[in-house]
Amino acid sequence: MNSFILPKKAARLVVLQRIELVGIVLKKIRKLFGRYFFSNFITKYFLNSAKISDEYYKIMHDEFLTIKKFINNDDNLFLSIGAGVGGLEAIINQNLPSKNYYFIEKNYISKKVKYGWTGKLISEAYNNLDIQKEFLILNHMNDKQINIIDFDKDNLPIIKFDIVTSLFSLDYHYDFELYSDYLRKVSKKNTKIIFDTIRAEFFKKIFKNVEIIKSRSNTVHRSKRIMCNEFIEH
Repeated sequence: MNSFILPKKAARLVVLQRIELVGIVLKKIRKLFGRYFFSNFITKYFLNSAKISDEYYKIMHDEFLTIKKFINNDDNLFLSIGAGVGGLEAIINQNLPSKNYYFIEKNYISKKVKYGWTGKLISEAYNNLDIQKEFLILNHMNDKQINIIDFDKDNLPIIKFDIVTSLFSLDYHYDFELYSDYLRKVSKKNTKIIFDTIRAEFFKKIFKNVEIIKSRSNTVHRSKRIMCNEFIEH
């Protein structure tokens, strides 16, 4: 399998979450006319869903390869924060079936996204939880494996997770402190927390173990992907 099953409405959502998936011309149109026109008109009529599916799969497969070595066969409970439609989790499921996935997401698409979750009821987001669930099921995840939590309406799950992932969300677009207390509650000694940050050294004060697993020197923020585990008690 080298691509996802990606309905048009899911493809439209994916390009809002991953703008690098569209070509140069559409990027210029988005910049010229704005995000609202792009998301409500251009993506409706001018997206090639098959091409988006292929490219999205390649990106998510590459992301999977960066974290694969940290996932063991006996890891069963996965938490994803800000996963988008869940392409990474779909690929993990292809390789390690029958795991249980929890997603913490916001359930609306803002007219204009400003990165940074405030923890308040009204803030910016770009997801649709019905589309997310449909995408996961179409891509061979069992309904019983899927637990999607609406950040604004639902209680966050208090479970000891094996793996926590938050690629380009936790600490990259909003402050890690928003989830610090929660992650302490749902982590055990061997829980692996994987996310992107521009301040990798800072987390050596938070966790006993911090490993840089990928660096991006060709981006504006020069981010690093890190794997952390075992909170330091203060």
